[in-house]
Amino acid sequence: QLQASGGGLMQAGGSLRLSCAASGRTLSGYAMAWFRQPPGQDRQFVAAISWSGGRTDYANSVKGRFTISRDNAKNTVYLQMNSLKPEDTAVYYCAAGDRPLRARDTYNYWGQGTQVTVSS
Repeated sequence: QLQASGGGLMQAGGSLRLSCAASGRTLSGYAMAWFRQPPGQDRQFVAAISWSGGRTDYANSVKGRFTISRDNAKNTVYLQMNSLKPEDTAVYYCAAGDRPLRARDTYNYWGQGTQVTVSS
């Protein structure tokens, strides 16, 4: 089971760090990703990281502002979000799968989501 946390209300320009922790399952063998679902929109890819952490990928909309990382010893994946914009407002989900790809159906396990709201 994946548990996402760290969301909240932030002013534009601020920073948040999301965490995704696993219980009952080790994340070390999985690629991990973050997706987000803005109000009234489909779930969209944000960032992905390989099982070793050696390879990352970002959506163009967050590149240079967000950083995905992982600590396999702590069984946790992070999403550091800087220079937040109102358009980053969404429910953020973490997911685990076999490969760090952008397609949602790559990922077999999903967390419950954490709300991020950015005010202007």
